[in-house]
Amino acid sequence: MVLMVTSTAIGGTLQYGYNLAIMNAPTVFIQNFVNETFLERWGIQLGVYELTLIWTFIVSSFSLGGFIGALIAGPMSVRFGRKKSMLLNNVFLLSSSLLALLSRTAKSFEMIIISRFLVGINAGISMNVQPMYFGESAPKHLRGAVSLSSAVFTSFGLVLGQVVSLKELLGSEPCWQYLLASNAIPGFIQLLTLPWFPESPRYLLIDCGDKEACLMALQRLRGCEVQREELDEILQEQNETKGECAKQPWELFTDRSVRWQLITVAVLSSAMQLCGNDSIYFYASYVFQEAGISAGQIQYMAIGTGMCEFTACILCNLLIERLGRRLMLMGGYVLMTGWAIVFTVALSLEVWMPYLSMTCIFTYILSFGMGPAGVTGILPTEIFNQTSRPAAYMTAGSLMWLNLFIIGMIFPFLVSGLGQYCFVPFGAVCLLTALYIQMVLPETKGKTLSMITKEFYRLNYRGQIICTNG
Repeated sequence: MVLMVTSTAIGGTLQYGYNLAIMNAPTVFIQNFVNETFLERWGIQLGVYELTLIWTFIVSSFSLGGFIGALIAGPMSVRFGRKKSMLLNNVFLLSSSLLALLSRTAKSFEMIIISRFLVGINAGISMNVQPMYFGESAPKHLRGAVSLSSAVFTSFGLVLGQVVSLKELLGSEPCWQYLLASNAIPGFIQLLTLPWFPESPRYLLIDCGDKEACLMALQRLRGCEVQREELDEILQEQNETKGECAKQPWELFTDRSVRWQLITVAVLSSAMQLCGNDSIYFYASYVFQEAGISAGQIQYMAIGTGMCEFTACILCNLLIERLGRRLMLMGGYVLMTGWAIVFTVALSLEVWMPYLSMTCIFTYILSFGMGPAGVTGILPTEIFNQTSRPAAYMTAGSLMWLNLFIIGMIFPFLVSGLGQYCFVPFGAVCLLTALYIQMVLPETKGKTLSMITKEFYRLNYRGQIICTNG
């Protein structure tokens, strides 16, 4: 099980964090390359506005690709299975790497835009299919920890990307095209190792109707005889969904039995991006500089922020089966609300701002990593059945990428418009999300799908229950 998780995640969610991180270091180099290309082709020297606009297209193409990837992840996982979808996903990755590698030789910045779009599709598929694969393959008592490893590898990819982007390695002017193409290495590792591991046992039994293959997969993943209780649970889910085809997202919108499950996934997936964690990195370099850290050392401090999230995700992995999903999620958002307030105060007080803001950056990222970063991706696996799960992940993934794109576009305007109060909206999102979790989300730790469905039944049919009791 551990080897399967490692093989899948190296070419899966690790790519999301890695491909986010490697775009920071070569910003100036790629912008110069774009300017030189325009000058050579048309004799035009781009202004700051035009250059920024093209750079925005390059950066935002990753989010757009992720949105498309999230939309096709559901149909792919149903048609090809979870494991084969992860393997086929490397077609997008390797195509992206090849375009990035050749872009400088071809003197084409358009190849960089297409490359980022394709690697975005790769990340969008991975972020949906991988948690589904893990959640369906893990035993009930380890389901949270195994599913949460997706977030651990995402944060590890972030740190790895920051390290590889150091100017001593690939973050220098002559090497930026190799930096953008370096994401092919984890993809090759996955292609060499993942074929040796089994498909999701639940997919084999419920979607394919192959009980023997399901038993063999369970035996390989558990390393021992399959417990009768675990097989009975999968068979029970098969009986409950017998005759049902995999649902489409629009079918979930009209199905009252999953109304609050869908609302919960939509709220928490959107809050993942609207909470401002990714935006806080925007301030990091400025705050470190104001604190007296030299320009040459700031890149190493940036690695510290990535390590902070990585450490928090590991702690969350260790604690989730003890404390539960609900407490970890709600606690993370409550802490982030507090730190958003402190950060706003710090930005308003010039004397203490650098030191207090540095503390806020690390604690905000820690709070995010301890709850929302990992737990959010687990929930669709735990609160939806086999026929609804792919559509639920499509909905969750699409909202996550769409909100990432929106935040990327509006954050500069928030900064210029609100100044030191730019984190007030993020604090409000965190507070409202914590209140929603408190009022709506039941604890799912150690519960079967049937038990969780019964708890949501009270919300989905609350009016009918009141009338019946009356």
